[in-house]
Amino acid sequence: MPTATRTIYFKNSAGCVWEEPEHYLRLDYCAGPRQEGEFKALLTHARQAMQRHGWSRLLINQQQMKAFTPTEESWMINEWLPQAVRENGYRHGAVVVAHDVFARLAMTGLVLTSRQLGHTYRNFENEAEAADWLARVG
Repeated sequence: MPTATRTIYFKNSAGCVWEEPEHYLRLDYCAGPRQEGEFKALLTHARQAMQRHGWSRLLINQQQMKAFTPTEESWMINEWLPQAVRENGYRHGAVVVAHDVFARLAMTGLVLTSRQLGHTYRNFENEAEAADWLARVG
C-alpha cells in the first residue's frame, strides 16, 4: 500500500504551504528578506487551506526566517491571526523556532495575542517534536 505524501498547496518567494497527510498544514518560511505582498499571499493561502480542509493545526517552520517587519507583525496580530482563528478554525500552531534571535523575539507578540483568541502556540527546536505535539492535540 503506498504511503501518503505531503503536497504543495501554495508556494512563492516568502515560503511554501504544504498539505500534510496527517491532516495539518505545514508552513515553511524561506530565508532572506520578504516582499510584503508575497508574505500576505503566503499566509492568506494558509488560511484558505485551513478553511478548505477544515483543519485547525499548523506546523510553522521558521528556522530560516528573518524577523517579521513591524508592518508584517501588525498585520498578523490585527488581521490575519484573528481571522484565521475566528473564521477558519485555527487552534494549534507548532513553531519550529528560527535560528535568528530577532525572529524568535518577533514571535512573542503573536504568542501573547493568541492567548486572547483561544489559540495555542508552542515552540520547538525540531520538526519531529512539533509534529508529535500536533498529533497529540489533533
